[in-house]
Amino acid sequence: MIDRSLRRLLLVLLACFAVLLVQVSRVQVIDAEELRNNPDNARSILRDFNRPRGRIVTVDDVVVARSDEVFGTLFDYQRRYPEGDLYAHVAGYYSFNLGASGVEKAFNDSLSGRSTELRLSGLSAFLGGVGDPGDVHLTLSHSLQERAQVQLGDRVGSVVMIEPDTGAVLAMYSSPSFDPNSLATHDGRAAETVAELIDGSAGNPRRPSAYADIYFPGSAFKVVTAAALLESDRIDPDMIDVAPVAEYYPPLVSSRPIRNSGGGACGGTLAEMLASSCNTGFAYLAAEQLGPSALIAAAESFGFNAVPPLDVAGAAASVFPTDYGEELRDPDDEVPAGIYEGSALLAQAALGQNSVSASPLTMVLVAAAVANGGEIPTPHVVGEIRSSAGETVRKIQSGPWKTAVGPEAAITLREDMKRAVIQGTARGLVISGLEIGAKTGTAQVAEGFGSSHAWVIGFAGDPGYRPDVAFAVFVAADPDSPEQSGSRTAVPIAKELVNSYFGL
Repeated sequence: MIDRSLRRLLLVLLACFAVLLVQVSRVQVIDAEELRNNPDNARSILRDFNRPRGRIVTVDDVVVARSDEVFGTLFDYQRRYPEGDLYAHVAGYYSFNLGASGVEKAFNDSLSGRSTELRLSGLSAFLGGVGDPGDVHLTLSHSLQERAQVQLGDRVGSVVMIEPDTGAVLAMYSSPSFDPNSLATHDGRAAETVAELIDGSAGNPRRPSAYADIYFPGSAFKVVTAAALLESDRIDPDMIDVAPVAEYYPPLVSSRPIRNSGGGACGGTLAEMLASSCNTGFAYLAAEQLGPSALIAAAESFGFNAVPPLDVAGAAASVFPTDYGEELRDPDDEVPAGIYEGSALLAQAALGQNSVSASPLTMVLVAAAVANGGEIPTPHVVGEIRSSAGETVRKIQSGPWKTAVGPEAAITLREDMKRAVIQGTARGLVISGLEIGAKTGTAQVAEGFGSSHAWVIGFAGDPGYRPDVAFAVFVAADPDSPEQSGSRTAVPIAKELVNSYFGL
């Protein structure tokens, strides 16, 4: 009996040692590189602050981040951000006490020289050796980023510009911003104090609103609703001709009318209603003709209810509601087919209101999909990694993320959005020599708030060719600016940015 018990104990101990050996091997070998290179690892930061770190550089060769050798401090190198708050949300910061964010975090292995293409080979690499630090080259244009900052000024909002075919982000600025130099200081207590002050400031400056926050998109969402109508097998879009009305009551389930901007009547063809941003027409078509399933499918095809695959962490999923209750039918068929418990919600959702929320990043991808024949590109802020000698060791190339609509529907939407610029709510975007399509949005925040979010999304290019650039401008509601709207507030910003992109 004793021998049997000892044998059992020995087997248990051997099993425990085996498990321990496996775990130690996993940590020391399999997960070792990931743990060493984690930019939130204090030991990793301590090690890396005592050696050079690569630069972050714009596409037009402006240095956004660099490491300077310093003396008489805890570390041998100090991270500097020469452009201050201009790239804080994209480049991020690199701090011993606060960790890292943005490109500093997402591309830490390249900046520290520990990526596969930069590390030393052989035994040195196995033992944790590193190569020279790599430079991360952004896709962002310094001139466009500066223009976005100037145009937003002190207003809370965001600007995103992107190449529709490649997904390369040309500008991404969120206001308010912050100075990353104050967080990268070697004085840990000072860095933490500044971080608390920033986080307590109005507008949440450390959050990149361009991709990490979501807002009511308002009528800018009608591009998605129009796409659903064009692709629906229940409606012939060529036959759409809605009688003009000033108010629309969602059928049977709500007594609250939907009204048009200014209280006027509107209707007509799909192109006419998109140009005039006709609330009543789009609400009617969504609630009584399209139905929930088609609009949900269209929204999700454009990237709603999914996290955009941006190459820096923190992108938020835009939201389109999916629960509209049961279909309402009665024995006497007094309720028309296709009417649901939530048809009133669907009518509002088709206008980008109620529970619909979107980030500026998602909305620029909506415009990019229309410009790019229906394909949504994978957005990215980094273009390539170069060695300290200037050799390109990795080029970022990404394919499409999703297919939003078919090519024919994309062409129709493109023409309809051009009409909105020529004779609709985005007339302020007319620029001689360019073809521009756009859709404005004015999204009421809440009853009695006194102001609305202002949006415009669109694209621009040379006549006869696919658009070169897509854009989204968002300005948050401000009770001190009660007259704010997509046409009056967001369109002038977009026009300046398009002028800057084309050198006009």
